[in-house]
Amino acid sequence: MNRRDILKIVGLVSAWPAIGRAQSADMPVIGFLSSGSKADRQDQVDAFLRGLKEAGRKVGENLVIEYRWADDRDDHFQALALEIVRLKPAVIAVSSSTAIALSVKSATTTIPIVFCVGGDPVKNGLVASLNRPGGNVTGISYLSNALAPKRLELLRELTPKQTVIAHLVNPKNSNAKADVDEMVAAAHAVGLQIVLFEASNTRELDVSFLSMAQQKIGALIVASDTVFLSQRANVVTLSAQHKIAAIFDGQEYPHAGGLISYGANRPAAFRPAGVCVGRILNGATPAELPVEQPTTLELVVNLKAAKALGLTVPPTLVARADDVIE
Repeated sequence: MNRRDILKIVGLVSAWPAIGRAQSADMPVIGFLSSGSKADRQDQVDAFLRGLKEAGRKVGENLVIEYRWADDRDDHFQALALEIVRLKPAVIAVSSSTAIALSVKSATTTIPIVFCVGGDPVKNGLVASLNRPGGNVTGISYLSNALAPKRLELLRELTPKQTVIAHLVNPKNSNAKADVDEMVAAAHAVGLQIVLFEASNTRELDVSFLSMAQQKIGALIVASDTVFLSQRANVVTLSAQHKIAAIFDGQEYPHAGGLISYGANRPAAFRPAGVCVGRILNGATPAELPVEQPTTLELVVNLKAAKALGLTVPPTLVARADDVIE
């Protein structure tokens, strides 16, 4: 190898850092951290990508996304939060657990964070207020937890003879205590009794549903929780098996064979999350982007599931439904 060739190689090597910086400027990296699994969150990812596209950002053209999946393992949250922060992305998008969003928030005060969660982000300490988030965090709250009393009202309309209502929660969920307190107060106000059941894994779900059946409880409110969402097929099967009328927080459940749901369209909430990330990439700061909330809520009724449970759905409830599965 002659001297000219050696100098050419040295010149290329010394240029690599500059080339890398130029690519980073043109192709910012987004960290996408989910509490769930890749297989179970594709609809959310698709909506998120649509939102990015609306903001002028497309993967492979002017954007790179690094995905991390916790697979509903809350013991992985902190490690994955630290891992994604170490990548030094331009923005971190966090789905769908408040706990994993809090883990990311504790790991960085400088990288912008956009969350998409069901709990109250102010009560849970993610932001200072909805209109003025402050700091490096903003996002979307799709109000799953706050709508629990409305689900009680709908369940009461569907099962008017039931005076005792089961409430299934995941005790590891940061919203669990507030959910239970609110549900008990709402039930007492209309003369109903709430019986609490807890589960955070498949075995505990089996035990809880068996206990409901043994206590002859025929109506159930399933709390908003990513563990229940990921196990929705199992939750729906157990509800049908034990003849328990259950109401859920999202349309994923009735589309999996469940009875009824009321809440925001969860996948659709990820589109504005993508738009928000795109706006930050285009120069906005999280502190100046208010936390968004859904303006449209969906009532979904599965008449086939109702028939299997021996229930007659009131025509008024069917008429109000946004989606009726027959």
